[in-house]
Amino acid sequence: MQKLKMHSPDMTQENIAKIRELFPHCVTEAHGENDGVTLRVDFDLLRQELSSVLVEGAQERYRLDWPGKRQALLTANAPIAKTLRPCREESVDFDTTKNLYIEGDNLDALKLLQESYLGKVKMIYIDPPYNTGNDFIYEDDFTEGAEEYFVRSNQKDEDGNRLVANTKANGRFHSDWLSMTYPRLKLARNLLSDDGVIFISIDDHEVHSLMRVCSEIFGEENFVAQLAVQINPRGRHLDKFVAKTHESILIFVKDAMNEGSICGMEKEGRMIEEYNREDKNGRYRLLGLRNRNQSFNPITRPKLYYPLYVNRQNGQISLLKNEIFTDEVWPDAPDGTKTCWTWGKEKVSRETHLLVAEITGEEWRIYRKDYLVGDNGELATTLVKSVWIAKEITNDQGRKSIKDIFGSAIMDFPKSTELLKMLTQIGANGDEVVLDFFSGSSSTAHAVMQLNAEDGGNRQFIMVQLPEACDEKSDAFKTGYKTIAEIGKERIRRAGKKILEGECNSSWNKDVGFRVLKVDSSCMEDVYYTPDQIDQKQLSLFADNIKADRRERPEDLLYQVLIDWGVELHLPIKPESIQGKKVFFVDENALAACFDSGIIEAFIQELAKRRPLRAVFRDAGFASDDVRINAEQIFKQLSPHTEVKVI
Repeated sequence: MQKLKMHSPDMTQENIAKIRELFPHCVTEAHGENDGVTLRVDFDLLRQELSSVLVEGAQERYRLDWPGKRQALLTANAPIAKTLRPCREESVDFDTTKNLYIEGDNLDALKLLQESYLGKVKMIYIDPPYNTGNDFIYEDDFTEGAEEYFVRSNQKDEDGNRLVANTKANGRFHSDWLSMTYPRLKLARNLLSDDGVIFISIDDHEVHSLMRVCSEIFGEENFVAQLAVQINPRGRHLDKFVAKTHESILIFVKDAMNEGSICGMEKEGRMIEEYNREDKNGRYRLLGLRNRNQSFNPITRPKLYYPLYVNRQNGQISLLKNEIFTDEVWPDAPDGTKTCWTWGKEKVSRETHLLVAEITGEEWRIYRKDYLVGDNGELATTLVKSVWIAKEITNDQGRKSIKDIFGSAIMDFPKSTELLKMLTQIGANGDEVVLDFFSGSSSTAHAVMQLNAEDGGNRQFIMVQLPEACDEKSDAFKTGYKTIAEIGKERIRRAGKKILEGECNSSWNKDVGFRVLKVDSSCMEDVYYTPDQIDQKQLSLFADNIKADRRERPEDLLYQVLIDWGVELHLPIKPESIQGKKVFFVDENALAACFDSGIIEAFIQELAKRRPLRAVFRDAGFASDDVRINAEQIFKQLSPHTEVKVI
């Protein structure tokens, strides 16, 4: 019976497999660790495969480099032997919520989410350290190889805190920040859906470096905009030469060809007044069908240059000329300059009912009807502008939001909830997943819940925050909060309660709960990962390869199985008793897990009759070797589609 690997995916090997699919001869066998054989890329062959001329040596190329970049890439790809342990006592509505709060290093958390949420996150927002000279950054260990990193990652950190001050005295000022940022963004991209979008807040210190890094990771063609967000209208009086009033938000999408990546903002005020006409379908405005941009013309867009025909009696439009549609109209400017239509013939044929002609002077003008409320019942939207100056999005409003919840402004520079709501409106307009892996005081979670309450959406959030210690001199510490993670969790609790007390959209599921999951060492003993290093005399010590303290917490084992098997971590979990054994059923029948000992064939037969999609047991949980061997055969007979594994 096949064993679960019980660690995050080895991205290096997956990348090699992708290269092997495209260029099989560029991947060869080579000696690996402990005299084993592994697959390696022949980079000389690969370079030649990607070149139309003879490659003799290093070539100059346009790219961003810094000391430590290759080590950062290695760290992003290297697997870790860690898990997420559920913490029910700190959660809210653990059994019913679809929201997650992950406490721990976000690099570890992103790796642990790789399979369960691959391509499932619609929107990511992060507000990383700005690298101003006294910010804290995550100190990743780049001095060891992938194998050493993997082995070390199985051990629990003493305090779980690897933040160090990256001061201007450090000669690797930009390099350290880039090495911290690069692997996290690389892993984050994997989680984005095909129509996914990432928003990153940043100031002037690293905005140019961040732009280059994101262009490399997400693709330069997927850059959308650099928003200027006014967070301090008065300007910072300590600045030199220019009092800065704004920060930037970089926007990249997973695929710029996907039109669903970013939604427009609902129109309001004067924009709604433009809809000054009405018919049986509601209020509308007229927009010219002719493209006024003269760079679009019969030469550049020949398929958009053709005549339309007008019915003189009612202004209706047709692609064909006949005794009813008699007047020919071309998309030419009043001065005779040839331009083109904004619609092709197929779209005109499909949506002729939206077109109408009106006389202006002595000429017909072709217009299309643009309705205020669409067929889906949603209000018309407009493109987001690149400069945001609303007073609700300033840092003062962010502090006010914290003060309203906690009674005092216990965080220095929290982002405004309104700012995060606006970003969520354009980034996740539905029942989608929103991720923030530098979540701080959980402004993003607060914004998601508030927006759901207002528009009836059922967005889910995943917050990730290191248990960064609060300064003992800070108001937060004096108020009783030892870590930033404690503040974030408490804010979600209080904000959720306050939101439910207000007016809520009837379509909202009122989910203000969250499951707390904590990054921790693997549930498995070292022998599980390195059985070849165990002396024969020690084998009796490892009859069970699960750590003793985890055997008493089967839910810990379940979550490591969910991570390994790529099952979403917010799915409902229902424990049941079958023949006196505790069985966890995940999402009804998606997975059945039993970690009890003394499993016999009668129990396996009864479980197999439930036909779960997946089933997992402890390797040492079977009553005998015969039962273990027969388990697979029983499932093949009674539930042939069930995938059975052991830990």
